[in-house]
Amino acid sequence: MEIAVIGNSEFILGFRLAGIRKTYAAENDEKLNEHITTVLQDSEVGILVLNSGDMDKIPRRLRATLENSVKPTVIAIGGEEEGGLSMRERIKRSVGVDLWK
Repeated sequence: MEIAVIGNSEFILGFRLAGIRKTYAAENDEKLNEHITTVLQDSEVGILVLNSGDMDKIPRRLRATLENSVKPTVIAIGGEEEGGLSMRERIKRSVGVDLWK
């Protein structure tokens, strides 16, 4: 399983430096939607990391797909979690057990 990161160039830079290979620069909304669709179709990706501000930019239907996705598990970083599942709940849903117990 691999981790994919989508966001503007500043957002993905740290992930690149940490060794994440699947990073996608999305400087506009069209590229953001295109990269999300590509990652959703990639069977090797287990976790998708997005900037929480970008979640507001994607179409409602695609956002619903991301929020209900188990593989890849989608984690929004950089703000408050709005009505979505916490990271703990997402990991529990993805792995099948609560790793914090």
